[in-house]
Formats: sequence, C-alpha cells, structure tokens
Amino acid sequence: MVRHYIPITFELTVLFAAITAVLGMLGLNGLPMPYHPVFNVPRFALASRDRFFLCIEAVDPLYDAEKTRAFLSSLGAREVTEVEE
Repeated sequence: MVRHYIPITFELTVLFAAITAVLGMLGLNGLPMPYHPVFNVPRFALASRDRFFLCIEAVDPLYDAEKTRAFLSSLGAREVTEVEE
C-alpha cells in the first residue's frame, strides 16, 4: 500500500522544486521590475526603433561620470543622458 504514494510524492517533489526554482530566480534577478528610473528618459521609448539603449548604473565606488560620458561619446553614442533616481 505504501508503494502507491511513491509516484505522487516524486511528482509533487519535482513540481515544488520547479516552482521554487522559478520564483527564486525571479526574486534574485529582481524581476519583475515595474519601475526603473531609466523609464523617465524621453528617448527610452524609442530604444527598440533606434537600435538599442545602454544603461550603466553607478554603484561602483570607482565610477566616474565624466570619464564614462567621454568614453561613450568616443564610441559614437547618439546621446548620453544622466538619470537621477
């Protein structure tokens, strides 16, 4: 009689492991992100039409806004915009 519960237990273990993995991945990746300050940039709405949009977040203590702006401009960026939170 105990053998009848083994397949159900196995299938439920796989189901709950998969659900936990998906929810954990979404949580650790910070998804879904319903709002980000970059959405306030006017040209962000045109990102898919104008090729692509690059967002560099300044959380590194060695980040230098002027050097980053100069580097992106030297690569031929159409526009470099600083976003405030």
